[in-house]
Amino acid sequence: MRLVANLAALLVALCLATSAHAHAVLVGAEPADGSVVAEAPRTVVLRFNEAVAPTAVSLLDAAGKPRDVAIRAVDQSVMVTLPASLPQGTQVVSYRVVSQDGHPVAGSLLFSIGVVTGSAAPSSDGMLHVLIWLARLGLYLGLFAGVGGMFFAAWIAQGPAGERLIMWSLKIGLVGAIASFGLQGVDLLNLPLSGIVTWAAWASAAGTSLFPALLLAIAAMLIAAIAWRSPSFGAAFTRTAIAMICVGLSFAVSGHAATASPQWLTRAALFIHGVGVAFWMGALAPLAVLAWQRKDSLLRVLRHFSTLAVPVVALIALSGLALAIVQLESFHALIDTGYGNILVAKLVLVVVLLGLAALNRLVFTPAIAREFHRTRPLQRSIALEFVLMIAILGLVALWRFTPPPRVLAMSSDVPLAVHIHTDAAMFQVLIAPGKVGPNDFVLQLMNGDASPFAAKKATLTLSLPERGIEPMERAAARGADGYWHVRKVPLPVPGRWHMQIDALVTDFKKVTLEDDFEVR
Repeated sequence: MRLVANLAALLVALCLATSAHAHAVLVGAEPADGSVVAEAPRTVVLRFNEAVAPTAVSLLDAAGKPRDVAIRAVDQSVMVTLPASLPQGTQVVSYRVVSQDGHPVAGSLLFSIGVVTGSAAPSSDGMLHVLIWLARLGLYLGLFAGVGGMFFAAWIAQGPAGERLIMWSLKIGLVGAIASFGLQGVDLLNLPLSGIVTWAAWASAAGTSLFPALLLAIAAMLIAAIAWRSPSFGAAFTRTAIAMICVGLSFAVSGHAATASPQWLTRAALFIHGVGVAFWMGALAPLAVLAWQRKDSLLRVLRHFSTLAVPVVALIALSGLALAIVQLESFHALIDTGYGNILVAKLVLVVVLLGLAALNRLVFTPAIAREFHRTRPLQRSIALEFVLMIAILGLVALWRFTPPPRVLAMSSDVPLAVHIHTDAAMFQVLIAPGKVGPNDFVLQLMNGDASPFAAKKATLTLSLPERGIEPMERAAARGADGYWHVRKVPLPVPGRWHMQIDALVTDFKKVTLEDDFEVR
């Protein structure tokens, strides 16, 4: 029981964690994606909405040749130092970083030197994603049907029931956990599938928050397997309780929702949701076996389970609602995002599942009480519930590949950042909010060595030739912060706008820098 108390204390500590992280998204780059520059830049800057750990960055030049690059992480940016003598044409910088929720984030940045040519971003490995999804689904089966089934057998059925399906679920779950760990490393390093046998893949995965989550999941399944051979009911109660706590903790320490704020709410909700689903799904295999083979004890177990099922389902619903509110942030996200679409599909299946559960409780259980041997409708209903549960878990596993809407909203609130660097000068420009409508521009003018640039006057000129918008000029005002400001500049349409900054040094000398930026 001391171990149970320690695990509960760990949950409290997780819930009280105050650092808030999210699934990382790229919020800006220099050069901008799709831009055409006159000269090859020395460095490519990738800016994210949070600090990230780069695991792989590669460059494919305009001639189709891979080139070596040097990378380093600085605050929320990844600096990519390019080789000299890049050929004219389109260059592809592919990146793969680890966000603070433990998930890899990959993408490509295209920019052209002088002229646009036919280079294309490399496509993602669909087979790798399929294997990651299958491994995640197998892990869920082990945690919910395996550990949950063992808990039900010990606490509710108080005897062996559904042993074969439970043990097979645990075996599948253990394989899924180990495969998830190796495939995480392959994904992080952008390795071919054969890379799963390399030490680098496993070492890379061990540095993410998925590692402790999988350790807890494996511990839960091993403890549950041992609990089946417990010498007494007391030992089985303790072991299965510890296993269920490990199930909840495994969901509370990693993933999209676990890193959302407020963490005391999201981590606690994940713990409750995980344990509740394990209780529900874990009951299905033992109940099916009892309905088929041990009808004498079925009614007693059904009544005991029904008494507990109502509050458990209520907790599942409330915790799920809390997580959905945190992750979605708006009703429109249900329709406008992939994450929301998956949630809608999941909710449809959950409604059907709740209907079957109500049918079992209100129709089939009373029928068995009246006629002892009328178990066939219940057997069919339980089998359908199990299939629906697996379908729901398959949908949940797809969230591994979809950032939640709150992260997309967070990235949209980050100002655009444009960095223009030549030997003569270096200008840093922030554009807020970087969307259609009024925008504020902040210009930081520096010399090429990053020392302050002494300018008498600064002018910002914007145009969008492809939409017929001719250059519009705005004078910048020097603020008390030492930066130059241009406020409430209307950007009426989205697209790749051209920006020109003229900095007057003397009455006879000015420095002009130009670049493009994307308005969403």
